Amino acid sequence: MAKMGRPTLEKTRGRNLGVRMTDEEYQKLKEYASKHEMTITQVLLEGVNLLYQKIS
Repeated sequence: MAKMGRPTLEKTRGRNLGVRMTDEEYQKLKEYASKHEMTITQVLLEGVNLLYQKIS
């Protein structure tokens, strides 16, 4: 029988991160993600990458 479920990723994401923010900050984040057809996770990861590039 064939293996079912999601395909495995080359690099798995095993870390979870909790972030506390105000309702206003969360709404801005959701609106940005929706407007750019991204998930909230994608927006946050892109932000981290941009900040890292800025200081390198």
